[in-house]
Amino acid sequence: MSHDLDASVVAVIAACVVVWGLFSARLGRLNITAPIAFVVLGLIVTHGPVWRLQINLHSSTVRIVAELTLALVLFSDASRVNVRVLGSHAGIPGRLLGIGLPLTIGAGTLAAAALIGGSGLWVAALVAAILAPTDAALGSAILQDERVPSFVRRALNVESGLNDGIATPFVNIFLAGALSEEVHYASGVVHAVLALLGGAGIGIGVGLVGGLALRHSRAAGWGEAAFRPLIVLGLALFSYAAALSAGANGFVAAFVAGMDYGAVVHDASGDLHFTEDSAELLSLLVWFSFGAVMLVPGFEQAGWPDLVFALLALTLVRMVPVGIALLGTGLDRVTVAFLGWFGPRGLASVVFGLVAVDSLDPAAANRVLAVVTVTVTLSVLAHGLSASPLGRRYGAFASSLHEARREHTTTAPLPTRSLDGLLPRPAADS
Repeated sequence: MSHDLDASVVAVIAACVVVWGLFSARLGRLNITAPIAFVVLGLIVTHGPVWRLQINLHSSTVRIVAELTLALVLFSDASRVNVRVLGSHAGIPGRLLGIGLPLTIGAGTLAAAALIGGSGLWVAALVAAILAPTDAALGSAILQDERVPSFVRRALNVESGLNDGIATPFVNIFLAGALSEEVHYASGVVHAVLALLGGAGIGIGVGLVGGLALRHSRAAGWGEAAFRPLIVLGLALFSYAAALSAGANGFVAAFVAGMDYGAVVHDASGDLHFTEDSAELLSLLVWFSFGAVMLVPGFEQAGWPDLVFALLALTLVRMVPVGIALLGTGLDRVTVAFLGWFGPRGLASVVFGLVAVDSLDPAAANRVLAVVTVTVTLSVLAHGLSASPLGRRYGAFASSLHEARREHTTTAPLPTRSLDGLLPRPAADS
């Protein structure tokens, strides 16, 4: 891997952040989201006709930034969406996570094996796991649209907040299988499982001890209130880095630490905004990098099977498992279809894809690069452009349902994560 993010690259990225901040509201009214904008900007400055920056797909700096971003997102999402806060409203998200997500990975594995199975079953399963987690930030217009029932917005928010962490073990086990020689694949998988368990253990320790220490410090008045957000950021980074230093899985550690921190600290989201804003800013860099280093080589490697798989991944492979998971819940078929459609593939898929491309042999890496790039690109466009108009239409439909229908169930508020401007976020009922 190479380091190639020099001063000129940093200057261009910073200028892109400034330009987006100046025009984000106006572009948002045109349904142009931050991921769409930064993917296009990354493409233009690296493949434009006038001036081209050179950024390598295998740059270690790009991968480090991407992995740190995902670690912060995992910690902050798990802190916001924890079991104690979910309370009695965990039924629909629980079905989506406990039934829908495994079924999505299984269906995706079958589809990948049929369409792009030349690299083996492990790679097919890896592709399915990489593209299973959803990213509600790509459809933030839905989460912030009060015309959409709070019950539905909350289900999408909770699902996307937890499924990337839940998918991480599948990604790591399947990647270990794909990396291992046929005779030794069992030892590779066992090593991956041990790394996952180690990460979970470190995450439990960091989340519980850190959360209890922060709670006691706050009660005793030992620390300045202004520094508490920095403590939370430090816990997120420490859980990830400590796990890596111990040879464990940093993503699992960050996810588990965030969940335990959120369960221990009352009003956890109060000190979480700085960590979330840091993750959002880094997310813009990841989307810029996606446009700069993955988009062109990914589509150059892609063929019709990759396009067909991408279309299936965004429709049947997602929507059928969601429909099965929600059987017997009393939700209207339109609501089920709406929940099934808004499963955008985003940040987690990009980061997992970069890790896989850096780890696999060239043939398998090219296959993963192609299918992940095509699927994520279609999702960024389709879900970003459709979020606002479909949210408006579904909101009008939902308002016509009888007030006794489950869609109108009142839920406790959860803050949303948005990439459409690093501004103070209202506590939306999502």
